[in-house]
Amino acid sequence: MLRVIPPGAAEPTDGAVSKPIATVSGVEARSLDQPAPQVAATSGSLKREPRVGKEPYSDEAYARLNKQAEAAKPVEVKPETKPEVPPPAPAPASPSGPDDVAWAWPSTAKVTAQYSESGNKGLDFSGKAGDPVLAAGDGKVVYAGSGLRGFGELVIVKHNATFLSAYAHNRKILVKEGQQVTRGQKIAEMGNTDADSVKLHFEIRKQGKPVDPSVYLPKR
Repeated sequence: MLRVIPPGAAEPTDGAVSKPIATVSGVEARSLDQPAPQVAATSGSLKREPRVGKEPYSDEAYARLNKQAEAAKPVEVKPETKPEVPPPAPAPASPSGPDDVAWAWPSTAKVTAQYSESGNKGLDFSGKAGDPVLAAGDGKVVYAGSGLRGFGELVIVKHNATFLSAYAHNRKILVKEGQQVTRGQKIAEMGNTDADSVKLHFEIRKQGKPVDPSVYLPKR
């Protein structure tokens, strides 16, 4: 049971005794218009005021704050990408030198004698009288006649400063000296002049020296 008595009245001897509540130390009473004192930041205490100074709004201040915020952003490091390497281009075909010749066979007849450094200086083809003799490459006829012993009716074609080709034992020559001929053109007819049988003796000369024609002629 709780009894309340007016102020100044004697406290009853029985029942509850009322006592004033003790004030909690550390509570400060101040007027609302007074500025709040700054409280030192200690471990476990709250900060009442920010440490960063404030400045009034202006366009310059806003721009400066934006710059600071951009500078504070972490820099994004992009992984290094290797440039794409294009696939290697196909190797170009070896260009023909100025003295190279696109050779062709001078006859479709069978080869009966091969080149030999100590003997036959070219290839011998066995055929019938009148079989076509063809120019082995483009060039200019520099000789057409029978003035060289052992070759009969002979045609010599100069292809460039390096190569000549010779066609011997013809029965009939179809070109003249100084005439331009093309590869595969019929320049004579096979015969047996200054020979013991019908045949074509064919030579390729490099810098005036006989070489093996089979090295230069295409496979067949």
